[in-house]
Amino acid sequence: MTANEDQEMELEALRSIYEGDECFKELSPVSFQLRIGDLEDSKAFILDITWPEAYPVTGPQISLDGFFNNRIIPETKQLILSKLAEQVEANLGDAMTYTLFEWAKENQEALMENHTPVVTAVTLTTSGEAIPNAVTAKKKERKEQLTKAQKRRIISRTDNKGELPRGWNWIDVIKVRTLPNVPLHESWNAI
Repeated sequence: MTANEDQEMELEALRSIYEGDECFKELSPVSFQLRIGDLEDSKAFILDITWPEAYPVTGPQISLDGFFNNRIIPETKQLILSKLAEQVEANLGDAMTYTLFEWAKENQEALMENHTPVVTAVTLTTSGEAIPNAVTAKKKERKEQLTKAQKRRIISRTDNKGELPRGWNWIDVIKVRTLPNVPLHESWNAI
């Protein structure tokens, strides 16, 4: 079988296995995501797998760069990727996406045992809504800084009271060009 035939067969198998599973997402015919763990679980992560042209002869590209994974420390991400790379080497030449997803599910606790979640400061209101800490979420509003040239231009346009002269933004009168050898009243109609 060629690589494309293997990919088509594995794609069909993945679609039938994970049909209706809210944790699985097919981003494209060669790119997949699976959430390992529950949404509320601090040790949950999303595993991205993308097939290169020569897959399964070459290993898939595995990533943990999704926004959901921002709460995982880089050391834990590196551990997960290295353990999955070992599994890729062991399964090279075979369809392995399902195998990698299931291996990650089975070994989630071991992979995330040294994980300490990255926590952002939030304040809970009386209604139970979470509001980001005002110190980190509120940025200081900065006044627009003008360059010296901009300041000079403003001063040169204003009078001694700081007001702009009358008509400073008026549009100049446009000179109407007449067509050659055509009387003025007919040139208006030609335009």
